[in-house]
Amino acid sequence: MSVTEADRLPALLQGDFHVHSTFSDDARSTLAENIAAASAAGLRTIRLTDHVRASTTWVPEFLRSVAAERVPDGLTVVTGVEAKLLDATGAVDTPTDLIVGPGGVDAVVIGDHQFPGTDGPWSPTATRERLDAGLSEDDALDLLIEASIRAMERTRHAQLAHWFSILPKVGLDEAQLGPERLLAWAEAAAATGTIVEVNEKWACPGPAAITALLDAGARIVASTDSHLASDVGRYVRVPELLAAAAAESRAEREGAR
Repeated sequence: MSVTEADRLPALLQGDFHVHSTFSDDARSTLAENIAAASAAGLRTIRLTDHVRASTTWVPEFLRSVAAERVPDGLTVVTGVEAKLLDATGAVDTPTDLIVGPGGVDAVVIGDHQFPGTDGPWSPTATRERLDAGLSEDDALDLLIEASIRAMERTRHAQLAHWFSILPKVGLDEAQLGPERLLAWAEAAAATGTIVEVNEKWACPGPAAITALLDAGARIVASTDSHLASDVGRYVRVPELLAAAAAESRAEREGAR
């Protein structure tokens, strides 16, 4: 990560690329309330994003509702649907008729809500049971990275949501990924044009992953993963992660002298 890139990182905080509305069962604020909160917070961009599954039918209604909202001057509104990574093939749980791009949502926001297993999504409990039964930690980490790369390759206009948040849920740590896995993951993000969010709610990915993404030329954005309008654009943990990534990059450059 260059000095120029490090200096530009605070500009990321002028966007919130993962904001839920009442189209999601677990969110409390309307589209209008989220847009107003983004404007009040001084944001330039907000991605209105709600949870979908293969069975979801309301995406056209969501898009019509977004289009009908008044957007304050200086704010750009983009859309997304959040769908979970399903398995080791990189399949994602989106409606079969989902339109992504012109006439549809702007992005598919892929969430690592469960572990991408060889036979479907594994819950955290099921993943821990497999680890206890003999699945090695290295094999599990390889499985996650390989599934991540395949998902990016299979999904047009993708954004990774709270990536690596699954690891502590299954008893693993992002630090165990190591530079080689992070390099492969980051290069795939850059090659596929996948956006990767630095997530306030889950405080991930960590500094090493952020540095790998920037070194690879991948695009990162900030997100709150807000389910309540009062949280839109309110960052505490994301600036800390960005600062730690910048410090780590400086230390690496100084060590290389």
